Order: sequence, then structure tokens, then C-alpha cells
Amino acid sequence: MMEKAALAEKEVQSNSRISGAEMLINALKRQEVEVLFGYPGGAVLPIYDSLYHAGMKHVLSRHEQGAIHAAEGYARISGKPGVVIATSGPGATNLVTGITDAMMDSLPLVIFTGQVGTGVIGTDAFQEADIVGITTPVTKHNYQIRDTKDIPRIVKEAFYIASTGRPGPVLIDIPKDIAALGDVEVEPESISLPGYQPTTEPNYLQIRRLVEAVSSSKKPLILAGAGVLHAKASKQLLEFAEQQQIPVVNTLLGLGTFPPDHPLYIGMGGMHGIYAANMAMYECDLLINIGARFDDRLTGNLSRFAPYATVAHIDIDPAEIGKNVPTAIPVVGDAKQALLQLVKQNGKRSDSEPWRKQIHAWLEESPYHYEKEESKALKPQRVMELIYELSKGDAIVTTDVGQHQMWAAQYYPFKRPNAWVTSGGLGTMGFGLPAAIGAQMAEPDDLVISINGDGGVQMSIQELGVIAEHNLPIKIIILNNGSLGMVRQWQEIFYDSRYSQSVFASQPSFSKLAEAYGIKGIDARTEEEVKQAFTEEFPEHKPVLINVFVEPEENVYPMIAPGKGINEMVGVKKR
Repeated sequence: MMEKAALAEKEVQSNSRISGAEMLINALKRQEVEVLFGYPGGAVLPIYDSLYHAGMKHVLSRHEQGAIHAAEGYARISGKPGVVIATSGPGATNLVTGITDAMMDSLPLVIFTGQVGTGVIGTDAFQEADIVGITTPVTKHNYQIRDTKDIPRIVKEAFYIASTGRPGPVLIDIPKDIAALGDVEVEPESISLPGYQPTTEPNYLQIRRLVEAVSSSKKPLILAGAGVLHAKASKQLLEFAEQQQIPVVNTLLGLGTFPPDHPLYIGMGGMHGIYAANMAMYECDLLINIGARFDDRLTGNLSRFAPYATVAHIDIDPAEIGKNVPTAIPVVGDAKQALLQLVKQNGKRSDSEPWRKQIHAWLEESPYHYEKEESKALKPQRVMELIYELSKGDAIVTTDVGQHQMWAAQYYPFKRPNAWVTSGGLGTMGFGLPAAIGAQMAEPDDLVISINGDGGVQMSIQELGVIAEHNLPIKIIILNNGSLGMVRQWQEIFYDSRYSQSVFASQPSFSKLAEAYGIKGIDARTEEEVKQAFTEEFPEHKPVLINVFVEPEENVYPMIAPGKGINEMVGVKKR
């Protein structure tokens, strides 16, 4: 009652009527939005008209998919919700891949789509699409606004939902007449969402069970996923692992949560993970999953995943616990809060020294490797090593999806949290270049390196226009093997080298294409040319595209073949 009275009083005090679009801009300012990514169209013209004098930074993408991937990159690096605007119909549907990508990788986004006028919704009007229906399965929540007065409240709720609990995308669909209509603005005083109450504080008794399990374990192992990054819990993870002397494996999205040169660090697990990490997951007797989904690319054949382990799973999303892997010790809550409690309990350390020695033996026996044949073209793995050496490992790295993504994960050790932006769950080609735009917007002074394949980069290469327009100092590197490398690799191994539509018959000159956009373009074919390009261009505060021709038949190893267990990797070379 008090809240209603306060709102009514505020409404009476304000006699000025403003448009729905102006209410939206005011609501975004209250959320301290720094940058919007978007593309205008008929249904959002009232919003864009209000933006004209709003003094807010807007990045005009060259395609709506570019806008939403840029917002994902911004969210991943800044930790703040990325904000996107697109028009109705095709503008809105062009966002669906990015929305799904953000949902899979738990990235906070707030997306505004235009809609046809309320009077013609459901009539197949020009550029009408049921974007609320289309995105319901791939958003954390969505709204369609039917009353201008609701705009301030709904925007406030959307930012709250997107960035609390398990982060995710929230969509707000705004019919054109709602944006254009005027009404009295009522600022929301508080948020009331009785059906949405994320659990952040873990249950004490479950923490006790986990402490006791650690004490009695001979082979404990931590699996750290992106949930550690979302919770800003890397420091607490390090503290817990050192206190209990528990080795750590990362998921693909969890890279950067743990120092790569630490004696307890094993490396990335999963399909193209390091042998020691997968053997550790196979042989452990206690597996503590912190903020990972037990994705099938991590587990391989589920019947052979961690067969001897008691599984504990810490996750803020209770729906993830037990979804793929039976869990003996479920802990629902924020990863940082759980780790703080675990450290505070300071349970008896397990006698796990022989286990750690075994893991180090696996690491010594079978590190990542590739054949260094001087007679062949430049190896892509060597290019990754050079990127790390010449950037001093201090860069923010974004990738597209494919072989280069896996080589980056294997050969670029991430020294700090939030320096790695990639599409993990959905595996979206075309992600890497626009994601770098968002990452650079979030950290204007950092070195941002966008690593791409020659296939994926062509799905979003029009975003070079954004990079040129804003003079973003992104270093765009293309590993050019003239093919869809990962598809070609699978065809070689599993389809008797029948390369059906995976090898490009022709390619553009990527360096000249960059120059057409006003960006410096360089071709490099040898290690010396790559070194020279990286050495000269990395310190420069301007964009560059470096097209590196690499060995076209190089494959990513080791790997777990489909249907195989994590202990059955192929391509493992033993010293």
C-alpha cells in the first residue's frame, strides 16, 4: 500500500507528459547504460528520434547479428548488461542467434525490439514477427509492453533479471504506437518480483557435506567453469584450492579463472582438452564442479565420465544440478559465497599427494604437441604461441568458432579472468569479430586481439565498417587455411576424406578487403613475416587485419571422438 501511495504521489507531482520513447531513454540513463548497440528501422523510429539528442553512445552495427554479438563481448568483459536495439520483423529475428548464444553462455543482455502497432498485431502486418513467441525458449524472460506507463518499471525489472542469479538475456518488445504515445512518467521505486528469487547463499549443511567429502577423498578435483567468472570468485577459488591442495581443471569458458602457471593447475578438459585433465576427471574420486554445465563437449560419453567419483555441483541455477550428471552433493548458490564458506570451514586436508604426483606425471608425459616440419607451411599452433609471446599474454582475446578457437584455448594461457571471449555453448560462427568490438568498447585501453578462421569471419566481415568508423584498435588475425577447418577435419577422420563443401574454391583478398574499409591489411606466410607484423602492429593504437596463411591440413589434437569416453582420447603423443 505504501509503495502504491508513493507512486501515486509522484505521479501527481509530475504534470508533464512524455513519449514512451523518452521514458525508455530516461530508464536507460537511470541504469547508467554507457553504450547501445543497434540498427534502426521503421518500428523503432520513435526510439531513435529520442536518442538523437539524448547524449548516449550508440554503435551502428552493419547487421543486427553484429550488434548482439558486440553486446555479448561488452557484457563478457565489463560484467554489465549489453544493450541492443533492433526493429520489428527481420530486425528482431536477426537477433535470435545472438540471444540463444547469450542464453547458453549466461551473458546478461537487455534487448529492445520494435513491434508493429498494437492495433495490427496478429494481422501479418508489414515487418511483423512474433518475437516474444520466437524467443521465449531462449530468453531468461521477455516482455511485450502494452501500456506506456509500464516502460520505466519493465526496464528496471529487465536489468535486474538479466544481471542477477544466473545471468541471461531479457527481451522487451515495444509496439511502435506505445513508443510514440505520451503519458506521465512514473519512476519505479522498487522491484517486486515474487516469482523470481535467486538463491545466492548456499545451504550450510550441504557445505558441511562437501567439506567432509574433501577430507575423506584421496583423489579430489575441481572443475571450474564460467560461473566462477560471473561470480567474480577467482580469488576465492585460488584460496580454496591452495588451502585443500586440490588440482583444478577448466572448462573452455572457464579459462582464466585459475593461474595457468600454478602447480595445482592442470589445464582445459573436454573434447580438445589436455590429456592429463581428462584422465584426472576419469580417475578422480571426488569431482567438485563449480559453475559449469557438464556440457557434452566436456564429458564425452556420459556413461564413462568420472565413473569413480562422488560428484558435488555448486551452481546458482538449480536446474543445472543433476541435469546431465547424477550429483551426490548439490550446492545451490553463488560460487563466491560457496567458496567463502568452504575456505572459512577450513576442513581437514585430504592425503592427496600421490594423486597430485600422478597428475604431474600425466602432464609431463603428454602435453599439447604439434609436429614442427620446416618443409611445410606455417603451423597455426605456432601462430598462437607468437600471439601470446608478442602480446606478453596481456591481451583480451576473442575468437570465432572452429579449429582456431581450440588452438587459442590450447596455446594461449589466460593469466587473468575476463580476458577470453568465445562462443562456447552454441558455437556460433561469425561471433568473434563483432564480439571484439564490444570487448574494445568495454576496455578502450586494452589490447584486443580477434582471432578468426577464414570461414567464420566472412559471416560478419561487414562489421569492419564499425571498427573503421570508431577507429577501434583491434588486431584482427585470420588463420587462413582455405577451408572450414573443423568440418574438413571431421570429414577426413570420420568420412574417409570426402571433403563435401568444406574447402573453398575461391577466397577474397582479406587484406585488400580491410583496406577497402580503411583498415590496414597485411598478408603473412612465414614465421618471420608474422613476427614482424605482430611486433610492429600490436603497439599501434589503430586497427589492423593480418591474414596469416597456415598449413591447410593441420588438425586439432588431442580429441575425443563422438561416443567415446574422456579416457579414450586420440592423437595423444607420449614422450
